[in-house]
Amino acid sequence: MPDQPEPLHVDFHLLDRQIVDRDGAMIGNVDDVELDLDENGVPVVVALLVGQKALGQRLKGWLGRWMVATADRLSPDPRAVPLRIPYDRVLSVGSEIRLTVKQEVMPEPPMEGWLRIHLIERIPGGRRDESQ
Repeated sequence: MPDQPEPLHVDFHLLDRQIVDRDGAMIGNVDDVELDLDENGVPVVVALLVGQKALGQRLKGWLGRWMVATADRLSPDPRAVPLRIPYDRVLSVGSEIRLTVKQEVMPEPPMEGWLRIHLIERIPGGRRDESQ
């Protein structure tokens, strides 16, 4: 069980918080959560969802539909799902959500991949493999 406040309030403690790996590298923000019911019927968090599509589905309305449609259009695969981080990878919940794993083992959120390829890497000095 991660180090977390009791009781854990999804809207206050998780949503829109930054997620960092065990070394402090930025992964993204919690855009939504996946819930399930335990054996007593109590909701429990099973995963954190990251990505524009997850945020759009959470927001609903015209803005949410626009965000989902934009994510679908800009994604290499329109069927791509948001990055799903199982809650058992959460080390602590505080001003940020710290994970037990390094960033390198996490898949890249779909929208961030598109932005990296089509925007960031086109900026001079924007490639990670370029010498400083």
